[in-house]
Amino acid sequence: MLSRVAEALYWTARYTERAEDMTRLLAVNFNVLLDLASLNSRAGWQPIIAMNGDEALFYEIYPQATTEAVIDFLVWHPLNPNAVTACITRARENARSVREQISSEMWEHLNRLYFLVREANPEAVKRSPHEFFRQVRDGSQAFQGITLATMTHNEPYEFIRLGAHLERADKTVRILDAKYMDLRRVPEGSVEASLQLMALLRSCSAFEPFRRTQGLSLQIDKVVEYLLLSQDFPRAVLFCVKRGLQSLETLSEAGHLKPDHPRRLLGRLAADLEYLTVAEVLNDRMDQYLDELLSRLNAVGDGIARTYFNTSVVLPDERPRQQQQQQQ
Repeated sequence: MLSRVAEALYWTARYTERAEDMTRLLAVNFNVLLDLASLNSRAGWQPIIAMNGDEALFYEIYPQATTEAVIDFLVWHPLNPNAVTACITRARENARSVREQISSEMWEHLNRLYFLVREANPEAVKRSPHEFFRQVRDGSQAFQGITLATMTHNEPYEFIRLGAHLERADKTVRILDAKYMDLRRVPEGSVEASLQLMALLRSCSAFEPFRRTQGLSLQIDKVVEYLLLSQDFPRAVLFCVKRGLQSLETLSEAGHLKPDHPRRLLGRLAADLEYLTVAEVLNDRMDQYLDELLSRLNAVGDGIARTYFNTSVVLPDERPRQQQQQQQ
C-alpha cells in the first residue's frame, strides 16, 4: 500500500484516540476538583496542562490556570496543536484523504463528530462541560467500534490499530507521570488519597475493571501495577504495547530486521515490561522510569515514521531551489 495512505490511517487513529483521552481527562479532573473543593486551584490543573508539554504556551496566552482557561485551551484554542478540536479536525482530514480505504460508516461517523465539535458553543460548554465531554468520548469510542466491525482486517486496518494502541500507551504513561508525584504527597489511606487514586483510574477508564480484578482496596502500588502491567485491560501500557507489536508483526516481513526497526524496539519494550516488578520503579524512581518509558514509545513512533512513511516536509526556504530543480 502507498506510504501516504498508511500514514493517514495511522494518524487518523492517533488523533481520534487523543481527542477521547483529553476529554476524559478533563471531565475526571473537573469532577475531582469539585470533590476537593478547589475548582479553580492552579495546582489541580497544572499537571493536566503540563502533560502534553504545552505549559509554556498556555502561560503565554492565559495569566493563570482557571477551569475556564484550561477548558478553552485544551478544547478550542487555535494555537494549541493538541486541542480536542485540532485533533478531530486532523483526524477528519486524514480520513478524507483515504476515503477509498475506509468504510462509508467510518467516514460518516467521523464527519458527524467533526461537526459536533465545530458547532459546539464554547461558552455553554464552559458552564456545563459534562455533556460535551461525554459526546466526544462516545463519538471516539464508537468510531473505534465501527472500524472494528466494518473494515477489512488487512494492512490498512493494522495501521489504524497500531496508531490507536501506541497513542493509548503514550497517554497512560503521561497520565501516570502527571498524577504520581501528587499522590505521593497525600497521606496514604486518607480520603484525599482515595479520591486521587479513583481519579487516576477513571482518567484511564480503569476504575471499574480495577475494582473487579483487584478488589475494594485502593493502594498506589496496585494501581500503578495495573495501569502499567495488566495484560487484560485495554489501556494498560503492556496490553497496548503487545497489541501494537502484533500489528507490526503483521506489517513487517519475516527475516533480519535493522536494530532500529520499530518491531525490534517495541518487542524489546514488551519484554522489559512483561518481566518488570513494579516495586523496582516506585517512589523516587518512578519519575525517571516514566520519562524513559515515554522516550522509548516516542522512539517507536519515530521508527514507524522512518520505516513505513515517506512524507517529507518542504521548508519555505527550500521551495525555490526545489522548483528550480524540477524545471531543469
